[in-house]
Amino acid sequence: MKVAITGGSGFVGQEITKQLTDKGHEVYILTRSDKKSDGSVHMIKWLADGAKPEEHLDGMDAWINLAGASINEGRWTPEQKQKIYDSRMKATDEVLRILKAVSTKPSVLVNASAIGIYPPSEQATYTEHSSARGSDFLAKTVEDWESKANEAEQLGTRVAAGRFGIVLGKDQGALPLMALPYKMGVGGKVGTGEQWVSWVHVADVAKAILYVIENEDFTGPFNLTAPDPKQMNDFGEILGKVLHRPHWIPVPSIALKLALGDKSQLVLEGQRVIPDKLLTHGFKFTHPDLQRALENIYA
Repeated sequence: MKVAITGGSGFVGQEITKQLTDKGHEVYILTRSDKKSDGSVHMIKWLADGAKPEEHLDGMDAWINLAGASINEGRWTPEQKQKIYDSRMKATDEVLRILKAVSTKPSVLVNASAIGIYPPSEQATYTEHSSARGSDFLAKTVEDWESKANEAEQLGTRVAAGRFGIVLGKDQGALPLMALPYKMGVGGKVGTGEQWVSWVHVADVAKAILYVIENEDFTGPFNLTAPDPKQMNDFGEILGKVLHRPHWIPVPSIALKLALGDKSQLVLEGQRVIPDKLLTHGFKFTHPDLQRALENIYA
């Protein structure tokens, strides 16, 4: 199988590439850098002057679109918010342009999305059947991103949107920042501690995306979270236990709001999200339990 990945050099993209190549598939990573191809991993220049990626991407079996500026970079100034939004729209527009240009279209496009599309709540539980939508910056970004990716259906390509939860890995993503206070011996409850953390192990993210590619009846949005969401205080207690560090010094909401501005909502607000679609389709998580997932990461 030939699979094209935008954002393939990032945290999640690296894990997807590993799992694909381990299974003997060919991976085509679209990149702005001058990285060299290596074996079954082919580097294709895109979003750069003179780049014509469509000349190298005819006959792909599947596309995975992860491209977009990180929501974890810097403070959420108006300029940074616009960068986060525009980067996703621009990258997806380019994916659509390439799909229109190639003669043989991929059978499926798996587009990244996020559980931020759902409103923050300490009481609600969200599945893919939930119609509630948030009204903040992240919700609008995600909703527009999914809508843009769905335009590929007009080309005869199946589209699925993976709504990522908090992706856990040892050296990248949110976990290193969450673990740092514990490693310094000052970990504790963040905000009220009642906000939900819908997490997922990075290996399960890649495994689920490959599962969606291989199952032709899988379409539309799907929640990419483990079936074991935790409230922030419980998450912290388990993290401290795995790291053999105390969970004792609380971090008040006002301190995070002063330090992070609008971005503080990433840790002070949350959603309880269940991956109903994956579970109903028979997908088996390798790391469904938080403590065991963290023990695997820090083994």
